[in-house]
This record gives sequence, structure tokens and C-alpha cells, in this order.
Amino acid sequence: GQLVESGGGLVQPGGSLRLSCAAYGFPFSYYTMSWYRQTPGKEREWVASLISAGGSANYADSVKGRFTLSRDNAKNMAYLQMNTLKPEDTAVYYCRANSEDAGDYWGQGTQVTVSS
Repeated sequence: GQLVESGGGLVQPGGSLRLSCAAYGFPFSYYTMSWYRQTPGKEREWVASLISAGGSANYADSVKGRFTLSRDNAKNMAYLQMNTLKPEDTAVYYCRANSEDAGDYWGQGTQVTVSS
């Protein structure tokens, strides 16, 4: 199995970006999808998660109200809509698919830079 992120880039403070995560080679709909982020010298930080059946996502306090995690099981895709971006949101963002029974996959990461 494999996860491939896209959609990162440079954006001004207050702007928006949408990250995408494409899943290949495993039964995506059975997996919890999550986003994490990491900056140099710091541990990887959990951002948001959404269980396989969908419903409401859970968010870190630092992004609550600004970020929205969604998934399309028919397309094997997950998305992270990021609004009102701040410089402190600058990081490499990773998507993760995990299942207690079936495994754990990580993407390669996509850089998000928030700067004027």
C-alpha cells in the first residue's frame, strides 16, 4: 500500500490551502485517516483524524475551527482544508492510514509554508 500527498506550497498568512492524500493498494475505506505535521527539530504532531465510517473528525486545539478533514471512500482520497493559515502552521504535512487489524501507512509528506 501507498499514500501520496499533494497540495502543499507557499501561502500568505490568512490564506488557504487544500492538501490531498491519495491511497493505493489497500482497502482505504476500512482505515482511519489522519494528518500530522512536523517542523525541523520537533516531534511529529497530530493534527486531525477521521474514522473509516466518516462522521465528525477530531482536531488538535491549535487547528480547531480552521482546518477540516474529509474523505471520499469512493475515490480513495482524504483531504485537509486549511483556512486562516498562520506562520506557525508552517511544517511538512503527512497523511496516515491506520487500522488496528490491518496495518499502518504514511505518505512522504508535503511542505506547507505560511509567510508574507
